[in-house]
Amino acid sequence: MVEIEMVVINFLSFSPLDLSCSATLALSQESGLSPTGPDPKPETQNPKQPIGVWAPLLLSQTSSPLSLSLVVSVFRKQTKPLTMVFLYLQTKTNHGDGVVKDKLRVLHKAQSCLSSQINNAPARYEARLWLRNTISAFHALHHHRLVFRNLLHHDSQYRNDVAPHLLHFLFQTRPHILGPIIAKRSHLLHNFFLENNSRILQWFDHFSISSESGHTKGSRALSQFAFAHRDTCWDELHWRGAHGQSPAVIATKPHYFQNLDVLRTVQNFLQYVPAFWSSDELAESVKGGDIFQIDRGYFVNLLLDLMYEERCRDVWDMVDGFLSEETFSSLSPVLLASLDVDGLFYFLRSLGKFLEPNLECKEFKFSCCWLEILLSRSFSLSLDHVLLMNSLISKPRQLFRLISDEENKEEEKNLEDIVGSLVGPSNEASWALTRELMEMKREEAVKWIAIQSWILFYILTKECKTPESLEFVFLKNGIDFREANEHSFVGSDDSDVETFERRSRKRRKREKKKKRKVYDFDFGEEKDDQSLELELQSSARSWFLSTDGFSCAWNMADVPEHLCMYYFKTWMKQVLS
Repeated sequence: MVEIEMVVINFLSFSPLDLSCSATLALSQESGLSPTGPDPKPETQNPKQPIGVWAPLLLSQTSSPLSLSLVVSVFRKQTKPLTMVFLYLQTKTNHGDGVVKDKLRVLHKAQSCLSSQINNAPARYEARLWLRNTISAFHALHHHRLVFRNLLHHDSQYRNDVAPHLLHFLFQTRPHILGPIIAKRSHLLHNFFLENNSRILQWFDHFSISSESGHTKGSRALSQFAFAHRDTCWDELHWRGAHGQSPAVIATKPHYFQNLDVLRTVQNFLQYVPAFWSSDELAESVKGGDIFQIDRGYFVNLLLDLMYEERCRDVWDMVDGFLSEETFSSLSPVLLASLDVDGLFYFLRSLGKFLEPNLECKEFKFSCCWLEILLSRSFSLSLDHVLLMNSLISKPRQLFRLISDEENKEEEKNLEDIVGSLVGPSNEASWALTRELMEMKREEAVKWIAIQSWILFYILTKECKTPESLEFVFLKNGIDFREANEHSFVGSDDSDVETFERRSRKRRKREKKKKRKVYDFDFGEEKDDQSLELELQSSARSWFLSTDGFSCAWNMADVPEHLCMYYFKTWMKQVLS
């Protein structure tokens, strides 16, 4: 057995693979052992020790055949070194100013690649939807009634798109405020029923079989008016059957109204009883707004004529009141959905004079704050830049899925090559660029920060697929953390790796108690019925992070977005200050 162990160790010693310190940590976790010798944790001094340096140290502590299989198993798992990901959040004294141009040139390529993805037809539709959602989230907006009133203005090129959507929204949410406007215009009601017999039956054929109080909608108005004016209009009532009904009989037996020929009766009223169409009884039945359900499109066109052709003051007062009472967040999704992308950009630019970013906005509490701040100052970004930046900042995951789609394999390969050139062993260019951002025009700086933050998200999502790899990122970027299901704390000082090892070993020992493993001697193949379950448990790990004051537990799926947004907010505050 000793000879076999030496062969394997010699093979690993001469392997061209250099492993990060996670290799030692992983082996320590699996075996519960720790390397011995003059330096108890050589990997902390050199994070890329060859496996042959530390494997003999660990194997020498036990003669169990288990150790051999563990080494090989860990070797297989660690064939890809942990990616070094810097968030550029700590002060650097050495700035590589001479390489800023090269860094920007690569970022320009990344911008071009990402823009080409955003500008294709399906993605552009998604980008417009994302921008609309971002605008709807604005909270530092004052006098939003004037914002939408400008869109509805008589001379606005977008009024024909926005006004119908507004009226449809009104009919859905507050039909009772539109009812009185129609009710006092008797000629409109007269024409509405004169044009279509089906409308007559839908509104007036609702007589009850029990009592007069059970009559609803137009039926109630018709019965009340007929009784009140029986001397002049009772003869216009048409009844089914051999003879008609007298007012006295109907008064005692109101269910007889069921025998009324509604269609012929209303047609008679349209022709011979004009007083009914301007009566209080009919107006009262219409005020609730139920009549709009018969033909909403007809009344939308009717109100549009009142707004723009007749310019009726009471209609505009009603619209202004509604815009003032409704919140910007409830109006925006409805009204902006009618605008094409150019109209949306026109609306976006018009918001600048109504925006007054508050303290929450300056602290970037919401994903829309960056756009509110830029709009409140001089704004010269193009539509394409706004769509790209909003996609990068507000929807990093959705953009990632869009680029990772099967149809975009070639573009994704190009992006991977570009990103690969940004994650080299030296990060001086990035430090130099972050310093250069302070000197750039604000909008240009925000664009590069947005691109860099999304690239960080891309790298973290692609490369950091294990809890250990994310914890490695935390440590390298000075981010304190603790597991959500533990009380242990890991800081970012010189003892980080040692604490990391100790905590990992304890966790692995607990996991070993919950399962039994059987190993083959054939290069350490592990047979474990619970391996999948443990893998899922590992991937489900979550952490409290110092980036948000340990206020929220972040799982593996959410950490990349959280870190990229933390990077974005940190550097945005620097640029805007």
